[in-house]
Amino acid sequence: MERTEIDGVPVRWKQGPAPLSATLLFGCGARDETFRTIGVTHLIEHLVMSTLPRLHHEHNASVDLHVTEFTATGRPEQIVAFLAAVCDGLRALPLDRLEKEAGVLAAEGGHCTDPTTAALLTQRLGVQGAGLAPWTGPGYDRLTPEQIREYAARWFVAGNAVLLLTGPPPEGLRLPLPAGPRPDHLAPTPVATAEPIWCEHLVPSVGVSLVGDDDAAMALGSQVLSQRLEQIARRTHGLSYEVGGDVVLLGNGQQLVTVTVDAREGQEPQVAALLWEELNRLATEGPTAAELAEECAAAREMIEDPRAVEAYLHRSGFRELLGLPQITPEQRLAEFLAVTPEDVRERFQAALPSAHLVVPCGVTLSLPGLTEGGCPRLPEQPEGRVFHPPMLAKVLAREARGLRLILTDDGVALRDPDGDVHLVRFDEVVGVEEDGAARTVFGRNGCHVLVDPDMFRGAERAVRAVDAAVPASLRYRRSELVGLD
Repeated sequence: MERTEIDGVPVRWKQGPAPLSATLLFGCGARDETFRTIGVTHLIEHLVMSTLPRLHHEHNASVDLHVTEFTATGRPEQIVAFLAAVCDGLRALPLDRLEKEAGVLAAEGGHCTDPTTAALLTQRLGVQGAGLAPWTGPGYDRLTPEQIREYAARWFVAGNAVLLLTGPPPEGLRLPLPAGPRPDHLAPTPVATAEPIWCEHLVPSVGVSLVGDDDAAMALGSQVLSQRLEQIARRTHGLSYEVGGDVVLLGNGQQLVTVTVDAREGQEPQVAALLWEELNRLATEGPTAAELAEECAAAREMIEDPRAVEAYLHRSGFRELLGLPQITPEQRLAEFLAVTPEDVRERFQAALPSAHLVVPCGVTLSLPGLTEGGCPRLPEQPEGRVFHPPMLAKVLAREARGLRLILTDDGVALRDPDGDVHLVRFDEVVGVEEDGAARTVFGRNGCHVLVDPDMFRGAERAVRAVDAAVPASLRYRRSELVGLD
């Protein structure tokens, strides 16, 4: 791989098949937002792309959990013009198009990762960093020009970019991005559990997350697990179609691995049982030598495929932006070849106690070694001012009889009809939605509490307490584009 620098932006290139492809990669994604600014990265990407003229060559842009990229394929002069237009758009964002692009994004309804992985991330990390993935937040129409400018000035800068090319830089290429250093990323600590847990969630498929070492043994083991599940759940039993997943780097040599398996309607318990069984089998027996050899053969095939140049460049750029040491495909293959079945068994044995398994709502599991978890709940109602539903509501709805809103010294809590108590402390609030006289208070722990005078007699006092305790920067009017999560 060749390296150079243009206008303070690192450029990495390796000769690949024609025509020339370019990726301007930024080290920012959905995990770098806050609850109050969810969607700002995607909105900036849309604003920039809206400045481009009609182009007659392949081009695109996207945002995921970790990075934002602007891509194009074409003749050298087309690549030069495309990158210049992107840089111009970032230097002068067309904020006059804010309302229109907010509407476009609401219609698009895209997500930075699949819904089951997203739920696993928020369950593990809380409503911050990559744990923001399943949330819509305030809505694109509640992002202010100031928030957009501030985010762009921090993240879309030359120090946080790298250009990847499948050929030498074309003549006349410039990258006049705003100047700025590479920012630090939030590194949230995963929620610790004493034992493996399962819970219901608003997800379309079955999934599991594990905290494990960031090394070749864990990577190979995850691939073996996915292949086993595809073979057993899909080919042997005909219960599933697709196996997916993702990886989030946690720092300190740790990573969060997710594996998701869809299921035929009504077969979710069986698929969950297969997932749990295979995960335990990897932790107790490890993979076979033949399974590891198969994954190494797949890695070798990718290295030898000339079309894999773009994937290699992307991994290289990703590692540079995250400050990770570079590793060639040949070096990675050598690491894979050195992994033994015992290495994988040890990694998964160590990671198994951290397992979080999710299933769609309405699915109940009874599997050995798994205890039921879920949304954080208090064992008993906390002390504080208690607000009850109106008498008429209690008469008309049996469920209303058990509802209680509690204003504590340091937060608000809701006791649901089942007796479960959900608490959001004021110092853990990530957002407050204002809808007339009502407030919905969102906590970093994933709970949210509705403070509504129409639902609880005298709750105006609780509304005043929320407004006084939560900074104005975290409060927003209910979006006209999205509903409540």
